[in-house]
Amino acid sequence: MRLVLFIVVMSVALTASGQVRTAVRQFVCPPCGLECDNLKYEKPGACDHCNMLLVREDRVKTIAFYLQDGVEVLDFAGPMEVFSYAGYNVFTVSKEKKKIKSQGILTVVPDYSIENAPAADILAFFGGNSSAASNDQDVINWVKGQKDIEFYFSVCTGAFVLAEANILNGKIATTFHNALDNLESGYPEIDVRRDVRFVDNGRVITTAGISAGIDGALHLVAKLQGLNTAKRTAYYMEYDNWTPGDGLMLSDDDPYIQTIAADKLMVFTGTYEFENGEQVELTYSPGDVGLQAKVGNTLYPLYHEYKNVFSEVTGKPVFFSGNDEGEIIGYSNTREGKLFRKLN
Repeated sequence: MRLVLFIVVMSVALTASGQVRTAVRQFVCPPCGLECDNLKYEKPGACDHCNMLLVREDRVKTIAFYLQDGVEVLDFAGPMEVFSYAGYNVFTVSKEKKKIKSQGILTVVPDYSIENAPAADILAFFGGNSSAASNDQDVINWVKGQKDIEFYFSVCTGAFVLAEANILNGKIATTFHNALDNLESGYPEIDVRRDVRFVDNGRVITTAGISAGIDGALHLVAKLQGLNTAKRTAYYMEYDNWTPGDGLMLSDDDPYIQTIAADKLMVFTGTYEFENGEQVELTYSPGDVGLQAKVGNTLYPLYHEYKNVFSEVTGKPVFFSGNDEGEIIGYSNTREGKLFRKLN
């Protein structure tokens, strides 16, 4: 459903004098390397130039991916895909700014060395010859010296870097299945868990090996931007293996609490009018605990936001309307837009 949102989201902020003022939230295009990277919008939606989903400026996080020679390709490439599509600013850093080989195949030139890497909100570490980082005191000193880090994130044996930097002391963590015993015996201060895709300690998230890094990255996106953003990212990546919440969560900010009961979604199912005289069929998807819109032979997920408002895969809203009896009678592209009627 190609929709346009005319709602300007406002936030309340305090001035230095203590007076309350109203500020317009800014939305920006995720970094895509085009001129639209510098544009700002006052409402959510899609970028007019590259069609990427806009994100709130205050939710755009900078993530440093530390890569060592021999790093596992999917360890870092999977989460990189997640974070980049979700609108995060990702850069790579290694001990030195020189070419490294991922699995002896892929040549990578890091953006920065530990001597000139800029500040980041999130530090991420990955497996594949991770001892080259965890056993290097210069690297560990760099990790310890980073200030104002909001989250630490590791995939596979990248957890050993966090362990060596004492970041996992007194915490629960996981790693690649072949390295669980070594993490447990080498770092007795860590409560090592098996058979979990990820462990969320709040500010520190560790994942199991390789593909589990995608799950952990989607989980972090859900924490920071909401479950629907994570679902859209997984849909875009065609990552059907992800089960939201399939990890050990020890923090209070659980992004998987359903905002609407499954039985409440059923009232929205049915056949509706659509653009150009076509029809769209809405059905309930138990696996996604949500709605699916079938246009022609293609299915698109529809995500519940609040009350009778949903959003489609690009983040644009769908406004459903009801009658006095509480029955859904149709939907519109905007709050006051044309009503596409429910046919049955």
